[in-house]
Amino acid sequence: MSIRGKAAIVGFYEVPTRKEMPDRTTFGLLAEVARGAILDAGLKKDDIDGLITPEQFNSLTVAEALGLQPRFNVSMTTHGASGATSIATAAEAIAAGVVDYVLCVFGESRPRSSSRLRSVAEARDSLPPRSRTTEWEVPYGPVIAMNGWYGLMKQRHMFEYGTTQEQFAKMVVDQRFNASKNVNAVWYEEPVTMDDVLNSRFTNDPLHLLESVMPCSGAHAVIVTSAERAKALPNPPAYILGVGGPATRHDIIWHDEDMTTTPVVDSAPTALQMAEININEVDLAQFYDCYTILAMACLEDAGIVQKGEIGPFYQDTDTTFNGTFPINTDGGQIGAGQTGGTGGGFRHVVEATRQVMGRGGIRQASKTDICMVNG
Repeated sequence: MSIRGKAAIVGFYEVPTRKEMPDRTTFGLLAEVARGAILDAGLKKDDIDGLITPEQFNSLTVAEALGLQPRFNVSMTTHGASGATSIATAAEAIAAGVVDYVLCVFGESRPRSSSRLRSVAEARDSLPPRSRTTEWEVPYGPVIAMNGWYGLMKQRHMFEYGTTQEQFAKMVVDQRFNASKNVNAVWYEEPVTMDDVLNSRFTNDPLHLLESVMPCSGAHAVIVTSAERAKALPNPPAYILGVGGPATRHDIIWHDEDMTTTPVVDSAPTALQMAEININEVDLAQFYDCYTILAMACLEDAGIVQKGEIGPFYQDTDTTFNGTFPINTDGGQIGAGQTGGTGGGFRHVVEATRQVMGRGGIRQASKTDICMVNG
């Protein structure tokens, strides 16, 4: 079934992303952005009959906390892709006539640094043995943090395609420029230089610290409804033209025969075909960027450039909101922060909506008819 043009995002809201919010609870943040998105869409709380939340917060619990009684509830379980998947799920439910107005809400108030270390250790120790991946990965694999896996991915890309450290650094510089103009970004008014990136310490050689996300507190929400209902609401709709995925190629990255190729090779063509457009018609992109290498590999696999050419592309292209092909115009996760609760990827949905609606303010790109979003 094609959902081309059958659903649209009609309202959004986010709170500023910050390193920590010690005086805020997660449910308090979710309630704030939910209320903001509902008001932005010109709706009332009782209009909401669908709810989608991140995987670690049961949608039934969130609904009760927010005072909602939706007839459609989903908790997304696709990790960093959960935000983008929530939009596809909402659009499909609306197109099928199951629901009228879906609230997609993601975010988290992370604990203080000291308690975070304890909570991570407790969560890890509570896992059953089989869920700790393989008996080989734990004792002999990369470092526990995900920079170990993405360090391998980056190293392979550099070896196979000749991508340089300077080309990776250029991506960071562009996104931090965007973030420096975004009052909601954790790195607001804090741009970086190429030297800053290249001189930052390695988290896992060849991956630098400034190429990596910083988990933060924050929250985001959007409202999805039918294209027909959208016509009567105050904001210019951001129509959902096509979706693909969530696709997968592996659970453990080194189990894949080609670790520089991502599931976007499967999801992007599906989305483009449904949207009835080709990749050359895309004006800007908001791509999941927990690390530079992932966003860059996904951009290749989406067809923005040929495989192996993303390094020269960044070297020669201005990808800021002022540039010829804007990418992650709010700063992305690298520049604006990785909101906890799998909400980091949802900021790309919010920023795409903002740009398509023409509400980017000083960060408004010049041409934003078609935006590709990847989770």
